[in-house]
Amino acid sequence: MSSTRGFTLVEMMIVLLIVALLASVAYPGYASYLTKTRRMEGKVALILAMQQQEQHHALHHTYLAFSKAEPVTGLPWWSGNAALLSAYELDAEPCAGSELRDCVRLRARPGTANVDARFLDPECGTLSLDSRGEQGASGPSTRCWP
Repeated sequence: MSSTRGFTLVEMMIVLLIVALLASVAYPGYASYLTKTRRMEGKVALILAMQQQEQHHALHHTYLAFSKAEPVTGLPWWSGNAALLSAYELDAEPCAGSELRDCVRLRARPGTANVDARFLDPECGTLSLDSRGEQGASGPSTRCWP
């Protein structure tokens, strides 16, 4: 008869240690990838909203202000497919020192209470885009709009 031999406790602990080390090395890269993907969601939402704003401006000679509190039909105030699954809450206001007929500033604020509040972007913070083409971010990083 042959006897079967199982794993010893030491062998199991070594395997668990290796798995834990691999996970600790891989997780930060994965988390960074997820943040960059969600940031791209916000930038795309701003660009799409700006296209709609420009179309409205071409027809009516003014831009539209909007927010969750004051929604506008056809301009979503969230960045993704559904509000609670979105990373950013969008709004539009006149540019500083301008009237709404001349310039609009769109903002994408990450992780508010109205969207996925778990999402944070400490590198870039709030993303912005205005009708003059100026792109901005409230965070310390200078690489938010490459």
